[in-house]
Amino acid sequence: MAFHEVRFPVALSYGSAGGPERRTEIVALANGFEERNTPWAHSRRRYDAGGGLRSLDDVARLVAFFEARRGQLHGFRWKDWADHKSCGCGAVPGAGDQAIGTGDGTERRFRLVKRYGDGASDYLRPVTKPVAGSVRVAVAGVPQAEGADFTADPATGFVTFVRAPVAGAAITAGFEFDVPVRFDTDRLSVSVATFMAGEIPDVPVVEVRV
Repeated sequence: MAFHEVRFPVALSYGSAGGPERRTEIVALANGFEERNTPWAHSRRRYDAGGGLRSLDDVARLVAFFEARRGQLHGFRWKDWADHKSCGCGAVPGAGDQAIGTGDGTERRFRLVKRYGDGASDYLRPVTKPVAGSVRVAVAGVPQAEGADFTADPATGFVTFVRAPVAGAAITAGFEFDVPVRFDTDRLSVSVATFMAGEIPDVPVVEVRV
């Protein structure tokens, strides 16, 4: 599957429903206790793009985007309006938002991550599709300049420094990001009559691993 580095129209994703999905395997024991396990290290997000459609022009834009992706064939970027920043949705990303590594004097490349929770049960989510130009980085609290001190790859989520950070230096970052997804159907069914009457079509979208 190819991935198209293009974002689903944000005006259409606004108002959509969705969020993270986990897979938990539960075995009920004879004594009434349970054993729970998961084969997934990371959650997978699902959305319904139909909720963002408000006009027939929106429907036309959706159909055009769907056709350009060949249905499920090609992935694309999706803005999750409820979770698209290294900070709170109402704040501006700053270079100290997320810890992404510690310098050792040799390593120059670090992956962007977002931390959920606090303490031993923290979940670190790999961020693979940062928004170009949004990445802010600091080393030992000192802001770095993109281009002069580091580069950020919007297609992979890796930050690469021109010079390796010194041993023990805390590396932090702030950013906006998209979710890599694909359509979860090869068929769109939209009736103009029912749409005008208020019936919204189902347009499933699912996160992909990249």
